[in-house]
Amino acid sequence: MRKKERVRIGCASGFWGDTSTAANQLVKKGNLDYLVFDFLAEVTMSILASAKNKNSNMGYATDFIDQINPLLKDIKEKNIKVLSNAGGLNPDSCKTIIETESKKLGLDLKIAILRGDNLQSRLPIFLKEGITEMDSNDSIPDSCISINAYLGAAGIVRALEEGADIVITGRCVDSALVLAPLMFEFDWGESDYNLLSSGSLAGHIIECGAQCTGGNFTDWEKVEGFDNMGFPYVDVFPNGDFIVSKPKNTGGMVTFGTVAEQLLYEIGNPAEYILPDVVCDFTNVTVENIGLDQVIVKGAKGFPPTKTYKISATYIDGYRVAGTLVIGGENSKRKGEIIAEAILKKCSRLLKKNGLGPFTNTSYDCIGTDSIYGSKGSYIHSKEVVLRVLATHKNKEALAILSKEMAQATTGMAAGVINYLGGRPRVSKSIQLFSFLLKKNQISIELDIAGNKIPVNVNTEGGYAPTLLSSPILEDYRDIKTNYHITLKNLAYARSGDKGDHANIGVIARKAHYYPCIDKALTTDIISKLFSHVLNGPVFKWRVPGINGINFLLKNSLGGGGMASFNIDPQGKSYAQQLLEYTVPVSKKIYDEFKN
Repeated sequence: MRKKERVRIGCASGFWGDTSTAANQLVKKGNLDYLVFDFLAEVTMSILASAKNKNSNMGYATDFIDQINPLLKDIKEKNIKVLSNAGGLNPDSCKTIIETESKKLGLDLKIAILRGDNLQSRLPIFLKEGITEMDSNDSIPDSCISINAYLGAAGIVRALEEGADIVITGRCVDSALVLAPLMFEFDWGESDYNLLSSGSLAGHIIECGAQCTGGNFTDWEKVEGFDNMGFPYVDVFPNGDFIVSKPKNTGGMVTFGTVAEQLLYEIGNPAEYILPDVVCDFTNVTVENIGLDQVIVKGAKGFPPTKTYKISATYIDGYRVAGTLVIGGENSKRKGEIIAEAILKKCSRLLKKNGLGPFTNTSYDCIGTDSIYGSKGSYIHSKEVVLRVLATHKNKEALAILSKEMAQATTGMAAGVINYLGGRPRVSKSIQLFSFLLKKNQISIELDIAGNKIPVNVNTEGGYAPTLLSSPILEDYRDIKTNYHITLKNLAYARSGDKGDHANIGVIARKAHYYPCIDKALTTDIISKLFSHVLNGPVFKWRVPGINGINFLLKNSLGGGGMASFNIDPQGKSYAQQLLEYTVPVSKKIYDEFKN
C-alpha cells in the first residue's frame, strides 16, 4: 500500500512552442514528484505528419528533447518522473534520442513508450466503412495525413507500474498525463469516478501551463513578472482535493480568478466533460484562496465513461495563401477594401485565362479597424491598417499567381501602401480537421519498456450518453429589478477558447451577489446577437454554481477553426474580451458599489 500523503505534479508546457524556461524552473524550484509536458494539438499532428513524411526519424515534438536532455541529471537526482505526449507520430525516435543522451551521462533511466493511438494505417478500412464526421456528417476524405485516438490514463498507469522513469506517449487527452500518476500513487481504481474526475480536473487546470498562473487573465494589468512567469504545480491529496500553486520568486499569480477561468476553459458542458476514463461534472466544484499564490479546489463528480474514443484526423484540402500589406494615411480602411477587391478580381481573371478554375474561397480583413467585432463595430477612420488577403484553391499554381500579383499594390493601386508584412506570402497546404468516434474495443494499446512489449488492458465498458442541453431559465430571476448598468468586466472574469469550430466562453462572477444579474442578462439570445458576425450555429449555456460561473458554447463560430479558418481569431481567444465590454443591467445595490 502506498503511503504518500500528497503528490506534487508540475506542468512545463501547454503547447508545442511554449517557453523553454518552464522545465528548468520547475525541476530546480518546484520540489516535484512528477513533471508533465503537453505538446499536441490537432494542427500539431499535421505538422508532425509532414515532418515524418520528409524524414522517417522525425514526427515527434523536438522541443521536448531540447528541454529535457539538459535536465536529465537533475531529474534523476531528484527522482522526478517525467510524462509527455511528445512522441506524437514517432515515440520510438523520441525515446531513442533521450536514451542515447542518458547513457552518455551515465544515467540509468527506464524509458517507456506507448503505441496504439496512431490509426493512419486503417484509413482504407475507415473509407470502406463509410466513417462520417461527428458534427457535419461528411464522409472521411482519402487525403488524411494523420488519424489519432485520444487515449486515456491506462497505458501511463501501466508504465509506472513497470517502473518507468520517463513515459512518452502519442496522442492522449492532456489531463491523462496528470490523472495517471494519481491513479498509480493513490491506488485509485477505474471505477472511482469522483476521484478520477478530480484528478482529471487537476490535469485540466495545469495542462495549459501559465494560463492558471496569471497568463491570459482578465485582470492582466494586475499581473507582475510576465518576463519570468511561474509555471503551475498541483499538490493532490488521496481524496482528490488539490492545491494549485507555483514556484516562489516567479512572476504571475495564482488566485480564485486565474484558476476559475481555467476551470471553464474549453470544456463545453461543465456537467459532462467527456474524457476517455470518466465523464466529469464540475458544476459544484469550489475554488478558494488559502494563501499567497495558493488555491484549493474541491468537489468534482464523475460518471462512467462512454464506450468510444474520440478520433482526430487531419487532411489536406488543396492549398491556401495569406498575404498582408501595410497601408497608411487617411481612409486606410477604404483603401484596403478597394485594393483587396482589385487583387482578387484581377487574379480571378488570370485564373480563368490560365484554365485553373476559380478560387474555392476568398476573404480579406483590414486589421486595425476593430474588424474582429464585425462590420457594425468596425472603425472606419484608422490611418494605419494591415490588409490581409486570403484564398484557397485546389491548385498551388493558382495561389502563386495571387502571391505575385499582390506586389502591384505597392506601386499601381491606392496611395499609401507601405510594404509587405513578412515578405511575399508563401503558398501552403490547406489542413482541415475531421473528428469521429470509434469504439474502444477496436483499439489496442501497447506498452514498450525495457525491451518488453506489454498489452494494456482498457475498460471498454461505459455507456454514458451525452446530452447537449442548455441550463433551464431560472424563474426567480424575473423579479430582480435591474434599472442600472455596469460593464461586465467590473462584475466578472471571463476567458474563451476553441474546440474545433466551436468557441467556448466562461464567465465567473467576481462576487456571489453579482451572479444573478449576470445570469439574467447573459442569455443565449444576447450571446447570439453579440457574435452574429461569426456565429453559424446555436448557442448553449450552462451554469456552474460552485464558482458562480456560466459557460457558453458557440457552435460553428470559428470559420472552420484552426488552420482551416479564414478568421483573424480562429480560436476565439478574443471572444471573452469582447463580451466583457457588454453592459449588464444591475440592481441599485450593486450600482452603488461602483459609484465611488
